[in-house]
Amino acid sequence: MRLIYSFFVFCYGLFVRFAALFNRKASQWVRGRSGLFSRLTAALKDVDRKKNPVVWFHASSLGEFEQGRPVIEAYRKGWPDAKILLTFFSPSGYEVRKNYQFADWIFYLPLDTPANTRRWMEIVRPEKAIFIKYDFWFNFLAALNQQKVPVYFISVLFRPGQHFFRWYGGWFRRQLDAVTWFFAQNHESATLLQSIGKPNVTVTGDTRFDRVFAISSQRQSFPLVEQFVGKSKVFICGSTWKEDEALIMPLMRLKEFGLKFIIAPHDTSPERIRYILDKIDQPVIRYSELNTENAGQAGILLIDSVGILSQLYQYATLAYVGGGFGAGLHNIQEPITFGVPVFFGPGYHKFKEAVDLVAQGGVFCVNSSEELITRTAGILADPTGYRRLSSICRHYVDENRGATEKIINYLKENG
Repeated sequence: MRLIYSFFVFCYGLFVRFAALFNRKASQWVRGRSGLFSRLTAALKDVDRKKNPVVWFHASSLGEFEQGRPVIEAYRKGWPDAKILLTFFSPSGYEVRKNYQFADWIFYLPLDTPANTRRWMEIVRPEKAIFIKYDFWFNFLAALNQQKVPVYFISVLFRPGQHFFRWYGGWFRRQLDAVTWFFAQNHESATLLQSIGKPNVTVTGDTRFDRVFAISSQRQSFPLVEQFVGKSKVFICGSTWKEDEALIMPLMRLKEFGLKFIIAPHDTSPERIRYILDKIDQPVIRYSELNTENAGQAGILLIDSVGILSQLYQYATLAYVGGGFGAGLHNIQEPITFGVPVFFGPGYHKFKEAVDLVAQGGVFCVNSSEELITRTAGILADPTGYRRLSSICRHYVDENRGATEKIINYLKENG
């Protein structure tokens, strides 16, 4: 089975190299791994591992990095002599956070082939490996296990449909034996692991709540955005896809609510930015072109860069978070930590925070533009009700904080 798995990984690498001829993200994926082992060797060659043990953190992409960031920074504080190696699988994580100050080195993860994993272990020789949420690369897990390196998964989330829990999943289940400890987001994940004979799990909750709380506590100011906002109420549309934008645009055309809009699409490639600009039949300012002269001249601000959306939610009165009409809902913790009521599409049932807050009445699933407009009108017309919604959101974040502290305490006692 390992040969079959490795063959599919190899074929994936060939496919991405072919796609790199036409796709910018695939091209970044390939270029970022060029000469990887030479650069890795040069970076780590003088490390005294007795004084400065290497701890390897891995995040698939930007979202997973932000989820694990509180643990990375707490680890840096708790073990100041350790050297932190941070890896990303996706360009959307690496390209945004390649200069992250709390890691000593930041690299792309090489393709999970047996040869790559052997070479990786020879160079890195980590004291421990900490994977954020998922990315179960089985050759890496086998190599870590062979070298007796402790492996931890933080904020891990399992669902019954995953191959680990299906009748054909025996080989995949055995690969999890390489994991020293799982820190699960919820009790369902812990129960699923225990059902396949993996009792090495602690329910700590989701470290994203610690991250978004830190963001709300250390607000970054955006003077030009504040000038754009003025005294208006603001509707932020975050991490949107085409389906989300089609639903939102009828609301954007209405003037009676006095709203200004900030749109931050999930994909900020030039093609997607042009697509959105073509669809909006109103004055729009790109964030990259925002200045003191034009900041007050339009009612719509289009964010054509990445990495600032989580802070922009501080200016929101209401928010719409995208992904609910596609593969899955994006991060709603970012707006709710500021007490912002949130709308999203129907694909939210895999996300505990969305399910919980829909039940509590702090956020809303909408299936049509008409429903979004009606909900928005009702909320804006009821200031007392708005304060209640905001309180529900803030309280939910407060009661779900603390996962980072639980993980760090475990590592201090057992790691």
